[in-house]
Amino acid sequence: VVPLTIGIFLAAMDTTIVLSSYATIGSDMNQLQNTSWIATGYMLTSTSFQALYGKLSDIFGRKSCLLFAYTVFAIGCLLCGISRNLTELVASRALAGAGGGGMTTIVSIIVSDLVPLRSRGTWQGMLNIIYATGAATGAPLGGILTDSIGWRWAFLIQVPASVLAIICVAVLLRLPKTDKSHFKEKLKRVDFSGAITLVLFIFFLLLGLDRGGNVAWSDKWTLITLGVFVVSFVLFCWIEHIATEPFAPHRVIANPALFACLASNFFEFFAVTSVLFQVSLYFQAVRGATAAQAGMFLLPSIFAGVLGSLGGGLVMQASGRYYWLTLSSFIALTGGMIVLAMFTGTVSHSMVGLSVALITLSLGNGSGVTTTLIALIANAGKADQALATAASYLFRSLGQVCGLAVSSTVTQGILRGTLREKLASSGLDVDAIVSRVRESLAYLDELDAHTRSIVRSSYEDALSKTFWFLAIAATATIVTSAYIREKPLEAR
Repeated sequence: VVPLTIGIFLAAMDTTIVLSSYATIGSDMNQLQNTSWIATGYMLTSTSFQALYGKLSDIFGRKSCLLFAYTVFAIGCLLCGISRNLTELVASRALAGAGGGGMTTIVSIIVSDLVPLRSRGTWQGMLNIIYATGAATGAPLGGILTDSIGWRWAFLIQVPASVLAIICVAVLLRLPKTDKSHFKEKLKRVDFSGAITLVLFIFFLLLGLDRGGNVAWSDKWTLITLGVFVVSFVLFCWIEHIATEPFAPHRVIANPALFACLASNFFEFFAVTSVLFQVSLYFQAVRGATAAQAGMFLLPSIFAGVLGSLGGGLVMQASGRYYWLTLSSFIALTGGMIVLAMFTGTVSHSMVGLSVALITLSLGNGSGVTTTLIALIANAGKADQALATAASYLFRSLGQVCGLAVSSTVTQGILRGTLREKLASSGLDVDAIVSRVRESLAYLDELDAHTRSIVRSSYEDALSKTFWFLAIAATATIVTSAYIREKPLEAR
């Protein structure tokens, strides 16, 4: 168990370390408007490789793939800590993501191999306790390190822990070999063309969204990158259709019962990840909180997510059913999103209301992600469980990546327009202020009280609209989960 749980702990800690420190990193590098790429760079490769790990683990074995994941993640974290600029940091995060994508996916596949389906949700809940512990550690740790000795140590501290995980997997993890063929024969089974086109279409999608929000949607290069995205996506679909052993087989992706689960995961993670990312910015830009304070405020929602996951698993183990539990979970998620949007400026600014909203949506999210995984495995069957699990993580990560890119685009676009409107008659250099504000939150301290108040209210307007946009996106989870098919859960 230890070799598996260390990776889950690290993956969770890594996520919240970035959530609580990304604004400071952006300000330090004078690139605040581009800091979403710190998370997006990681998720780009994490998303791509999650889709690969399912099939690769069937070919090369679970243990070999897990060792590869830990090693690449460790190297990426080391390079993050010594990055000299945002470009190097994003590239290093992308390398870490190639490993991070397998740290959760492979563990989930191994557990599904060993645990009866009816008990799988409960086990997922227990694994999520480990995940929450890592997330709870990362949130304040990232803020504390950032505010004290520097944000670089938020990444460097993960390197020795990754080395420990590698040693534990190599020495302690014992799994039967499923394929004893030669390494060259295994390589021939890998769908390299599908893997390359998958990375390409995700990259150009994100690049197009980012340029649209920070430059212009009518910009030539924005249109070109979005055009390349469409072409590479079509090419990926065609390659997967003709591939002998595709990473995204038609029987998994196009199965209506499975696609309902995958689509629910996409919209769920689109909304929740973006909300957590933007709430951190809300605390610092609107409420004037530090990175450490922003991280601490996210802790209750992290624990609520664990309780939701464990509670959902126990209900499924007792009842053997998941349909109505899934639907109820996503109703709670959407309700929490609406309350959050109300109490971040639309109705009032209430820390109590915001806390209730975060806890409610996290309970729904925790339960929903567990029930959809069980529904997916139940409908996929034993033979395709690794592929289905990898597809689930792919759609979750696609939701995260697209959500972060789109929500950041919405926030930055509205912020830019609102600042120009409110500062138009101030007699100040509006273009310079708009540029500096979007680069660094530290610049707010250099402004006079009146201008600072205008900037904070502009952030409030932009984030309020973004939260409502994400609440609307969350309602899609209710629609898609209604099409999930109930199947009996095996107790043995």
